[in-house]
Amino acid sequence: MLNIGLTGGIGTGKSTVAGLFVRQGARLIDFDHLAHEVQEPGTPVWREITATFGETVLDEAGRIDRVKLGAVVFNDQEQLQRLNALVHPAVFSEWSRRLDLIRREDPLAAVVSDVPLLVEGGWMGRFDATVLVWASPETQIRRIMARNGLSRSEALARLEAQMDINEKIPLVDFVIDNDGALDRLERNFNRVWSALMKLKEGKNDRA
Repeated sequence: MLNIGLTGGIGTGKSTVAGLFVRQGARLIDFDHLAHEVQEPGTPVWREITATFGETVLDEAGRIDRVKLGAVVFNDQEQLQRLNALVHPAVFSEWSRRLDLIRREDPLAAVVSDVPLLVEGGWMGRFDATVLVWASPETQIRRIMARNGLSRSEALARLEAQMDINEKIPLVDFVIDNDGALDRLERNFNRVWSALMKLKEGKNDRA
């Protein structure tokens, strides 16, 4: 099995690239979905979050309201670290469980994990290969404005809240340039996919 970590930044088109991996037959694990699942009402993480941050972060149905919780933590580094310490271990535990299931079902699978904070969290070593979806900051701003209906200053503020995309390049194994049209993206993706398949073949030969 080849364990691939996929990351990017806001407005880089990471979800589009994840779809290209799936189209090639890769199995996808989405960390955002896992984070939602481990915070479902009644779960240990849900109980810990409500005990730590109070029931004011819940919506009317008793689910964690990410907007309300975000307002509490994202301007307070200490509170954000407390939240991450509650959520991340549960996410990685569920991720490991799913990897084991896939490994038993299909030992030769290529598994792509969509991990938004892969580089920021220093999690590169958990994967056989890491892939960064790249777009220029100007393209990121334009896409954020179009997708979220934001002004340029609002889009820029969201971009500046993240790690600079160019700082991630030397920390990953492969970069997929998604700064242009879809046909160009597909060509760039195909080159990286071919390299990953060679890596997978070599790994299987050694197994």
